[in-house]
Amino acid sequence: MEVTIRDLADLERATGEFMDKIGDSTLVAFYAPMGAGKTTFITALCKRLGVREDAVSSPTFAIVNEYRTAARDTVYHFDFYRITKEAEALDIGLYDYLDSGCLCLMEWPENIEELLPEETLKVSITVNPDSSRTLRW
Repeated sequence: MEVTIRDLADLERATGEFMDKIGDSTLVAFYAPMGAGKTTFITALCKRLGVREDAVSSPTFAIVNEYRTAARDTVYHFDFYRITKEAEALDIGLYDYLDSGCLCLMEWPENIEELLPEETLKVSITVNPDSSRTLRW
């Protein structure tokens, strides 16, 4: 499956289409190079879920941020960019988060690839020549 994002103004439509297509998936790993828009897309996704936009930020230093949606559901946003050993992810209680049943949105999952459960939805973000983005899974 895939979703194309034409530009920033298209994010609202694209996040709705993405949420419709992923169904009940709660573990979502975003694979993309630096600057491809992982954090931008996750921020738009959280906004769609009713998380205050100013509450969403990349958890590069914290590794995980916790947000509340308008429906009071919990969303976990991970950034594994700084993780160099799987033990570091385990030390933050990774499996407690992943087993929580809450939506878990992960940036730089390649750094913990061996720890990801089989049911993790792996989404690649490609930057197209016209600067649009395509999400594929």
